[in-house]
Amino acid sequence: MNFRILDAGDTALTIELGDRLDRRLLAAVAAVDEALAKAIAGGDLPGIVETVPTFRSLTVIYDPLLTSRAEIERGIRAAVAAAVAVSVRRGRLWQLPVCYGDQIATCGPDLEALAEACDLTPAEVVRLHSTGTYEVYMLGFLPGFPFMGDLPEVLARVRRSEPRTRVPAGSVATAGTLTAIYPWESPGGWHLIGACPVPLFSVAWPQAALLLPGDRVCWRAIDAAEYHSLSDEMPAMSASPLPPGAFLLTDEAPR
Repeated sequence: MNFRILDAGDTALTIELGDRLDRRLLAAVAAVDEALAKAIAGGDLPGIVETVPTFRSLTVIYDPLLTSRAEIERGIRAAVAAAVAVSVRRGRLWQLPVCYGDQIATCGPDLEALAEACDLTPAEVVRLHSTGTYEVYMLGFLPGFPFMGDLPEVLARVRRSEPRTRVPAGSVATAGTLTAIYPWESPGGWHLIGACPVPLFSVAWPQAALLLPGDRVCWRAIDAAEYHSLSDEMPAMSASPLPPGAFLLTDEAPR
């Protein structure tokens, strides 16, 4: 496995495994992360605070009072070697509801413009988007924000030239070959095509983020009435000590 180790400040190292968005790289990142987790659990790598996976790299954050860069680097090299033999568990499969278009105020205002840019009808965009199964590549930007791929090539368009200052929480969006759900209200430049009522993050859950890297997501198109009905149930799900398992199709223990 080809890789290089880069400094990321005085308390972190980044393991760079490639330079592109690719499912094979995602699997390699997951395998290295799994190997590091086993080493940490076995007491072989004291001082590691956290590992942060991305599309093509893994950052290892450590406490310099408990370990050193040289010790962490040795552990990383051993983990990369061990990763070849690691069998990464398949992520969970979720089916999340989406109300497409502008049926919900401000949540899907770009559906028609995206359809026009792709030389499709809005219904065709909905069909193409909702019939795919997308893998969660990484979480980032906001707590619980899932970067998911791969969008059908015909729907791939660069981000908006003028980002919005306020994107509503729950907005389902696309950019390039990726799709995502905004878990919180925030600025954003992705194309907004719908709304999902399911919460993606809660401090009441043992694992605060609903989706994890390696999970897969498929969509179920719903109308505005069902969206509002589900929205009424979501505060209780956010407060529950368990995440909303009603949307889980297949389960496997998180990595």
